[in-house]
Amino acid sequence: MQSQDVAPRPASSSPAEPVVDVEQAEAALVEHYPRLVRLAYLVLPPGLGRGRRALTAHALAQRALPRGRTAAPAIPAQVQTDGGAGTGDPGYAFVRLRVLCTALEAGLPLTFRAWPRRAQLPAPLPQVWGLKLFPRSGGADELALDQRLSALSAPARAAYVLRGLERLADPDVLRVLEAAGVDDPQDALAEADEVPARYALLESPEFDACSLQARPTDLMRRRQHLKAALAATAAVAVCGALLGLPGDGWGRDGAAAPPYARNPSAEAALDPGKLLKVAPAAWQSSTRTDFSVWPARGELTGDRALLRRALAVWARPSERVHVSVTPGTPSGGPPGPPQLLYAGDLANARVVILYDGLRIARYAEPKDGTAGAAIDFARVDGASHAEASAVVLDRADGNVRYLTAPWVTKAAERDLMKPGSGATELTVTDGITSPLASPATRSGACTSWNVLELSGREGIRVATDLGELVPARLTTGRPGSDHDASGAQALRTWAPYACSLVDMRGHGVRTVNAWSYATQSLPEAGGSAEWMCTRAETWRGGGPRVLAQFRTPGGAYGAVVAKAENTAACGARDPHVLAGVLWKSTAGSWYLLAAGSRDVVSVRTTGGVEGPAEANLLAVEAEQGVQAGLRGVLADGRVISGLR
Repeated sequence: MQSQDVAPRPASSSPAEPVVDVEQAEAALVEHYPRLVRLAYLVLPPGLGRGRRALTAHALAQRALPRGRTAAPAIPAQVQTDGGAGTGDPGYAFVRLRVLCTALEAGLPLTFRAWPRRAQLPAPLPQVWGLKLFPRSGGADELALDQRLSALSAPARAAYVLRGLERLADPDVLRVLEAAGVDDPQDALAEADEVPARYALLESPEFDACSLQARPTDLMRRRQHLKAALAATAAVAVCGALLGLPGDGWGRDGAAAPPYARNPSAEAALDPGKLLKVAPAAWQSSTRTDFSVWPARGELTGDRALLRRALAVWARPSERVHVSVTPGTPSGGPPGPPQLLYAGDLANARVVILYDGLRIARYAEPKDGTAGAAIDFARVDGASHAEASAVVLDRADGNVRYLTAPWVTKAAERDLMKPGSGATELTVTDGITSPLASPATRSGACTSWNVLELSGREGIRVATDLGELVPARLTTGRPGSDHDASGAQALRTWAPYACSLVDMRGHGVRTVNAWSYATQSLPEAGGSAEWMCTRAETWRGGGPRVLAQFRTPGGAYGAVVAKAENTAACGARDPHVLAGVLWKSTAGSWYLLAAGSRDVVSVRTTGGVEGPAEANLLAVEAEQGVQAGLRGVLADGRVISGLR
């Protein structure tokens, strides 16, 4: 397809079209600001670079307000096919059209025959000095979609985004493109058809310009420029002032070298010849059984050029490198020579995995060059024998491959939602498993949840891919007495609640425990319901996530009735929980049900519902939609609140 020039030409208003005043447009802009920024980021030309694209997207969204007191939308507000953001809101349709127009203008080439439009010039605001800001990196699927979109013309990208992000029908897409000044909207729509319709990926953090990561700019170049400016203006005075500081030190840091200065420790950390390589049998005699006793594996452990690139990118990733960091993980360079865990070829990439005692770092680059290189970081300090059993090597086509610990003797794949089905054995070659289906990047209905089973001399461990470098260990049981989810009963416990793991993805999760804390007889002889608490612990210690779930008799899945973050409930420090739900009987009556863990001796409601409780269980008639709070008393007299 040939690229198309665009010249925005908003249509004049007519009596039939709603008039949008500034206040209405501003309300729509504030309410849908993240979505408008995401739309602008996706339509802007990828050649701007991820950092400039993000700032330009914010600038275009902030300029979308009309200058006068009133304005009319170029076209009537469209209705999204599934009731998406701004459905039927003329204010939102107006600001969306203005954002789209300026994003298309930004992609036009500069010429000497005409003055540049405002959108074609670098935005004066917002500006960030001394930092590079860019969205979080996604997975291989998001990277592939970004590359496909970058090959489209700007109008075709706009058509794809209006279809996928805004969920507009094709006739509405054509009307919006025409209002935005696209010369041939039908041609743009046809060009957009060349990209697979993976619209769910447009909601990924890869394209979220409102959730940004910060990195330093090129510090060495910035330092050189500063030196040149100082030398040109007041070199003698400045140098004299620095040299004349009192004391023997260099300022408030004492004898410490300036940041990024050349010193033996910094140079050793980037020297591939000083990488630590553990002997293959070291783990058999070591008292430690974590990543520190993993041997170096892979056919490229002697490729000094590859290892040098991996170390250099770890210390100073450029703007062209995709960087992914789990929450709470520092991304700076290693403090000393790290340990090499793997270096080898995988499909179309070369992969290096390093460990510095605190973090796992995975560097990947294409076999045909370094364009598109990526580095991922995950915090793994204090990993136990069970938690240091596997690391993600790569993800491709919905599958994942792992590098396993040297003590792993067997690996298998199992569907957690089908406890009765057997596990499928995986081939393990030099510690590398054959590919297995990953639920980490899957979208749509949850019909299966594949997990990894690892066998060794200490038993069977079960772990799941949650989109990070280290799979999360799955356990069951009362907090403090939990155990691996490897037996038949543990697998049956997890089966109805496997899909709730989707809420834990990308959160830096270390372990997830499922605890069946109560069983309740339902009113009107409705059978026996199960109450389950799932708690995700993180590598950073803070930010645990807790879900209370309720499953009716015969139900295939549990329903999440309460969730909380940064709470001690349902954990080893506070193994208590209380949650409630409004339940409708088969006869049509509504009840407020509540259940606490076995240490809860009484439960009462606060709000518009009252009724007697039996120890840790409560079931009282209620009205549909009623709001009520819960209070429970423990055996020691302590009062706890309902999880929410």
